[in-house]
Formats: sequence, structure tokens, C-alpha cells
Amino acid sequence: MRTAALLTAAAALPLAVSAAGTLGFALGDKNGDGSCKVTSDYAKDFTALKGSTSLVRMYAASECSSAEQVLPAASSAGFKVVLGVWPDTEASYAADKAALQSALSSTSNAAAVYGITVGSEALYRGSLTAEQLLSNINDIKKTFPGMKVGTADSWNKYQDGTADPLIKGGVTFFMTNAFAYWQGQELTNATHTYLDDIFQAFTHIQNVAGTTDVELWIGETGWPGSGGTNYGAAIAGTQNAATYFQSAVCATLNWDFNVFFFEAFDEPWKPASVGDSGNAEDETHWGAYTVERVAKYATGC
Repeated sequence: MRTAALLTAAAALPLAVSAAGTLGFALGDKNGDGSCKVTSDYAKDFTALKGSTSLVRMYAASECSSAEQVLPAASSAGFKVVLGVWPDTEASYAADKAALQSALSSTSNAAAVYGITVGSEALYRGSLTAEQLLSNINDIKKTFPGMKVGTADSWNKYQDGTADPLIKGGVTFFMTNAFAYWQGQELTNATHTYLDDIFQAFTHIQNVAGTTDVELWIGETGWPGSGGTNYGAAIAGTQNAATYFQSAVCATLNWDFNVFFFEAFDEPWKPASVGDSGNAEDETHWGAYTVERVAKYATGC
């Protein structure tokens, strides 16, 4: 891990205040029972989160009418939202684009938007080529002039050059996801792994862009709490999640990086899943807060 280089990369990031990066949270669009959240539910979310952040990111603007429902609550609470477009199918892309056009027709709603991500690990999943994703990003840019538009993907899809057409194509807003947990790392090595992954991705993006004038965020990182499944040497548990937050997340925030933590609240509605390895990959207990919006551990640094 090369601290000097990391600090150079961090210096390019926005919204830095008092030598600290900005913390945001990934926010789901469903209640614990799987029903769609409405504006009043998001208002409760923001009340719970306001001591830790004023920024959230979401994934698919049309799902549960999330853009339409979240933005009024965000505007009232003084929050900003990164909205998402899911471009993996033509139908999902068209639905999310239409949902954004409807929601952002309101001036107050539009003012609550920090930016838009087109795709969430689309390159990692192989759902789209970089060229196809770039076309979608450019279309959203054209549709919403003046809005910050980019994408989010796994750190290794930046590091290995898969995303180079986006960088060369003029995209300047990137989110990098990095989970030492999903690499099966012991907690004692998790922070090192996470920071090294971020360093490799950010350095590659800046080298290909030929400039540090690129907005780089950590789009997702986190650790499951008690009730979650283990993954290799990575052991779920609320105390481990708290330790990871203080060690890994706080390190990047203190170095002036901006971080979205995955995620705000537990999501018990999510079905049990099994990964390619055959191991359980539970995503119901990743929240820094319970589904009842009670903090599990401190999220200050």
C-alpha cells in the first residue's frame, strides 16, 4: 500500500471538508417486509441517518417508483441522492430513463439529485460491453444536461482495463466497489486489501484519463453484521462490521476519499442466495442500522 500515491489520488476528490471525505450510504427501496417504500418511509430513513450523513445512493429509478418517492423526502430533509439507471436490459433502461424524466421535471426534486449512475457492476457481470455502457451514459447525459452522470463497477473492472473505453470516452464520474469480505479476507487483512484495491483502480483511471480531474468515489464497501453468512476467512458479525468501519472506512474518509457504505439498513426481505462458489451469499444483514432504523454501531470517525 503506497500512502503517498493514495493521498495524491485523494486530493482530486470533491466535497472534502476539513481534510475529511464525505460519507454516504447505499439505500434500499423496500421496507423490511418487501413492500415498496413511499415518501414517508424515506423521511423516516433520513431522520435516522441525519446524524451520520446527508447523502444516499440508489440503483434503479423505476423500481418501486423510487426516484418519484425518495426525492421529495430528500428535499425536505436536506439530503442529496445519487439516482440509478439499470441498463442491463433494454426494458430496464427505458423504464429508469422514463422514471427520471418524470421525477426530475420538478425543480425541487432535481435540486435534491447529486448525480446519476448508469449501471451498477454491469461490466463485472458482463451484462454490457464498455462501449454499450458508454452509449447509455452519453444518452443519459444528453437527456439531463448539466447533471453529473457516471457509473459504478467493481474495482477490478477498472484495474484490468475493461472500463478503459469509458475513461477514454469522456466519462469523469466513477464509483469503485471494493469488498475485502467477498475476497474472503480475514478481518486483520481486510483494510489492507480494500485500500490496495481502491489504489489500483483509482490510479489506473487517472493514468488512462491523463489527469486527476476525475471525480472518484468508493461506491460500495462494507461488512455483514450478526446473522450474515461467513465467506471463506471473512467472518460476519456486528463487532467485526464495526471494526471494519472504523479501520477501513474511516481510513479512506480521513484520507479525503468519499465513500458510500453498503448499506444503510438491513434488508430481511432479500431472498437467500448462493454464489458461483456454492457458498451462501446472504445480503440481509449488511446494514449499519437494523431494519427498525436503530444504529448497530458508531458510524463516526
